[in-house]
Amino acid sequence: MLNMNKKLLFPVLFLIFFAFSSEAQVNLQGFYDFGRKHVTTTLEMFKADNWGNTFFFVDIDYNYRNDRKLAVAPSGAYLEFARCLNFWQNTKMGGLNLHLEFDAGLGIFKNALLDNCGYPINNAFLGGANYCWHTEDYNYVLNFQVLYKYIFDVKSILPMQLTFVWTCKDIFRLKGLQFSGFVDFWWQNIQFEGKNGQLTEAKYVLLSEPQLWYCVGQWFHCDNLNIGGEVELSYNFANAGFRCNPCVGLKWVF
Repeated sequence: MLNMNKKLLFPVLFLIFFAFSSEAQVNLQGFYDFGRKHVTTTLEMFKADNWGNTFFFVDIDYNYRNDRKLAVAPSGAYLEFARCLNFWQNTKMGGLNLHLEFDAGLGIFKNALLDNCGYPINNAFLGGANYCWHTEDYNYVLNFQVLYKYIFDVKSILPMQLTFVWTCKDIFRLKGLQFSGFVDFWWQNIQFEGKNGQLTEAKYVLLSEPQLWYCVGQWFHCDNLNIGGEVELSYNFANAGFRCNPCVGLKWVF
């Protein structure tokens, strides 16, 4: 457990230092997952600059359980770090960006006391292009990405990922109500054991996490505080077939 905690701690501390020292848009989310029955935190940062923008998030699951089945430590973590390059922001093609990304799972393992506490996520490098559209006030932002995806020690019929990201603020003309999320679709050869015990194969993965947040803090002079949640939708991700995991959460915007 000590080695695992170090693996989780050092990257997270580095990213936290980077986020808070760069005047970036930073938020911390905490969820209770009703499907997996554990707590997850997400640290998220976005920072635009003259050369493009930087984005990352770190998820940490808290589901390592002792012999009394009490969650006593982190059970796994996952991070994505993306850099977009755009030296032509003030031209007609300003919405088009070059996109570089690194994804990795950190210290994720199976807990012998549970059926499935975690799952392996191999390191992955992605590169390609994305196009960003937004309204003048940035209340509505849509981003579409077409990326080459190389996953270590994993085969696929087509090494590519398609991603759609959206953010809609003050929806239904209600100040502080935000609808956001993403949809990822990529090709990956997957083998899993079906209900009948036979080995089944899949060729692609679909993952989406729509979120709904409301800035409840605006009613008592604390615009940082939001309540809401997300629904984790997946097909062939970590486990076979379709999964739907609703989550309720709090978000603090720094």
